[in-house]
Amino acid sequence: MDISEILKKCDHTLLSQTATWDEIRAVCDDGMKYHTASVCIPASFVKRAKEYVGDKLPICTVIGFPNGYDTTKAKCFMASDAVENGADEVDMVINIGWAKEGKWDAITAEIAAVKVACGGKLLKVIIETCLLTDEEKIALCKCVSDSGAEYIKTSTGFSKAGATFHDVELFAAHVATHVKIKAAGGISSLEDAEKFIELGASRLGTSRIVKLAKAME
Repeated sequence: MDISEILKKCDHTLLSQTATWDEIRAVCDDGMKYHTASVCIPASFVKRAKEYVGDKLPICTVIGFPNGYDTTKAKCFMASDAVENGADEVDMVINIGWAKEGKWDAITAEIAAVKVACGGKLLKVIIETCLLTDEEKIALCKCVSDSGAEYIKTSTGFSKAGATFHDVELFAAHVATHVKIKAAGGISSLEDAEKFIELGASRLGTSRIVKLAKAME
């Protein structure tokens, strides 16, 4: 697969706690230059980034990030605030403790509420696979499928591990046909990126593919 095709599926990401506007602007410049699917940035930079890129590049942000244990009301406010500031896409983290308790109806309801708060914008649901059993992951595939969200996503990139081929295969086997898959966390090579896409991922959360593209120039 040509690197330009891989880049079109990448959410070019900078979510470091120490990120500055100069760094965010550079990520936006890269996203526009390399035609990435979006840039994924902290919510506090969304308004400025959207004013900077206009309609040249979708802006994605994260809510309930990275731990997922904010209240549903707080997550809904974060989502609506992000969209009001110009976010085109929202990546939310589920309440992982609820998953451990088997509170599947509550998780589905929360995702559905956040989806409403997104006002029609794209919602991706991070389930943090490295903290879950396969049985929990399969149950969460149903939660996301029933919630109205467009994507299920593997990882925040801030826990003990990121995306695995196994998890993307598991998602592909258990999500509804209308749900797409985003692999994120630790994707560092073109070979891995291509493999994730072959297994069913429509999006990749990574900053390294753009760095590889730059190295090839």
